[in-house]
Amino acid sequence: MSTVAAKTVNVRSRRRSGAGLGLVAWLVGLVFFLPIAWMALTSFHSETDAATNPPSFGASLTLDSYREFFGAGGGADPWPALINSATASIASTLFVLVLALPAAYALSIRRVQKWTDVLFFFLSTKMLPVVAGLLPIYLFAKNTGMLDNIWLLVILYTSMNLPIAVWMMQSFLAEVPVAVIEAARVDGARLPTILARVVAPIALPGIAATALICFIFSWNELLFARVLTGVVAETAPVFLTGFITSQGLFLAKVCAASLVVSLPVLAAGFTAQDKLVQGLSLGAVK
Repeated sequence: MSTVAAKTVNVRSRRRSGAGLGLVAWLVGLVFFLPIAWMALTSFHSETDAATNPPSFGASLTLDSYREFFGAGGGADPWPALINSATASIASTLFVLVLALPAAYALSIRRVQKWTDVLFFFLSTKMLPVVAGLLPIYLFAKNTGMLDNIWLLVILYTSMNLPIAVWMMQSFLAEVPVAVIEAARVDGARLPTILARVVAPIALPGIAATALICFIFSWNELLFARVLTGVVAETAPVFLTGFITSQGLFLAKVCAASLVVSLPVLAAGFTAQDKLVQGLSLGAVK
């Protein structure tokens, strides 16, 4: 009886600890969610109600801020900026995956000499402050006539995200069974076929996680887009900063614009959440 009682006590203590951890997780989630919820609520208020201090929770709701964001009041059209952001983010992410997959294959499965030094070199490129390379890149773009060109941002975002993508995918591809690759090689498959039909399907969760992170980094980038673009290649974050003025009220409009600009990233994260969890659980981010 004493053994049964001890087991019962242990089960109850584990349940209590699990419930406590679950409650803490919910509280932490609410802390991160409350600013987003407050931004969404403010976006449906008028500018006068949004600027009140303390905030007015029971203020009437309106869609005026969204109408102004989409140019109903004679403002700028946001669609070119949104299309530019989508073009730069999606194109750079595809280029990163095409380049990172064979590089990670060489560093994890068919390892080159001193592969750990190569990985450290890739990671060390992320340690340079972005602002330190801003002037040389601006002069290069000016001399080559690529200012206000969306493909310049595609090249920059590809080079910026490639090191972290190689680092992540190296850990993902290290989980791929070598025996499967050897069997494909015995059957006469060449390297492009092995990468496309053997390695990529097995490492699909890790590839999806890497693609999502690269997409988010590209979509949210502001500094290069602000300096290197003007009207033609303006991206959504740059367009968003135009709502902040020194005169007048703009809080509700900024919240509405921020919510709209954040929706593609939220949608991508929601769509790929299963693959993202599986990929990150493989141990790439430690």
